Amino acid sequence: MNFPQELPKEVGKSLYHCDICRKTFSLKSSLINHKAIHSAEKRHNCDTCGKSFPRLQTLNIHKRIHTGEKPYHCDICGKSFTVKGTLTQHMHIHTGEKPHTCDVCSKSFSQLHSLITHKHIHTGDQPYKCNICGKSFSRMHNLITHKRIHTGEQPYTCNICGKSFTLRCHLDGHKRTHTGEKPYHCDICGKSFSQTNGLTRHIRIHTGEKPYQCNVCGESFSETGNLSKHKYIHTGEKSYHCDICGKSFFQKVHLNSHKRIHTGEKPYHCDICGKSFSHGNVLNTHKHIHTGEKPHSCEICGKSFSDGGSLTLHKRIHTGEKPYHCDTCGESFTYASALSGHKRVHTGEDPYRCNICGKSLSTSSSLIRHIRIHTGEKPYHCDTCGKSFSVTSQLSKHKESHTG
Repeated sequence: MNFPQELPKEVGKSLYHCDICRKTFSLKSSLINHKAIHSAEKRHNCDTCGKSFPRLQTLNIHKRIHTGEKPYHCDICGKSFTVKGTLTQHMHIHTGEKPHTCDVCSKSFSQLHSLITHKHIHTGDQPYKCNICGKSFSRMHNLITHKRIHTGEQPYTCNICGKSFTLRCHLDGHKRTHTGEKPYHCDICGKSFSQTNGLTRHIRIHTGEKPYQCNVCGESFSETGNLSKHKYIHTGEKSYHCDICGKSFFQKVHLNSHKRIHTGEKPYHCDICGKSFSHGNVLNTHKHIHTGEKPHSCEICGKSFSDGGSLTLHKRIHTGEKPYHCDTCGESFTYASALSGHKRVHTGEDPYRCNICGKSLSTSSSLIRHIRIHTGEKPYHCDTCGKSFSVTSQLSKHKESHTG
């Protein structure tokens, strides 16, 4: 077997390329070992997942995925690794050493594979191709991960609940749901998160950053999910239909959430008071009742809110924005609920019925106020004299008597 000759030196390092898959190595011996993957019979089989390897050493390393064994430990931070080479690379984090430099832009890297991957930016090279769908990648790791879409392989299993994952980082994040660990902290407000992507999204609340832009209308969003949902406005496509009531949705996740209206399922439970909810985001907002947390602050007046939606609605007080328009008379409203109530003026619809006297009203808020006539409830109290009122407008008018 003929191996490629030594390539031109790059910052004191000799790079050896596999002429079959173009993978690069700093040592000729590593290349020789690697070539066995292409040429040798895979005689060593994993008795857990059935995967085969040409060398026993590679099989033993692979088995650590299943056992979780990490025998190589960093004596500075205590972090553990499956293979010795990864520990060696990790140590560069502590020493600050970046021995691998790009000869195009002079950027330096602590790990050789980071330099090799970086160079693809300059060359546009995507040498790793999926033999199932033909998609190409600049990194072998990305190809391996991609192939799991086709194979359904989920090699990382939680030893607490048995749930399996495609990526180790997803397993690590999942385990924190069991431990409650939140190692990622916002240095602005101190809030903690179990995963880095949660912290990244949160920081955008403070910075106002909206890095995801719609290529149709130019509107920007802080999260890719919100951009994806927004794009359906332009396409108008609603591919997911409820087989109970026929309502259509842009996304399957919205259909699944909607179906809980029919089934009454509430799979999200508060571990403090036991209350259950049909949606995870409603549970997260509910928990702020117990913690008193109000992480969403108005940068104009400083008022804080427990959820982002309430902050968005509040800001319209300052901006005067009324984005909801009646297509009958043209009147505009701050809230979608106000528009819905207004439309009943035109239709004459009164869907909210008092179960005491039978009177029908056009909005739920009108029904709540009406029921207080029967119950005598007066939930709004003057903090000066203690007098109570059934509606906020009466309290506001009463307060003027104290101010003159």
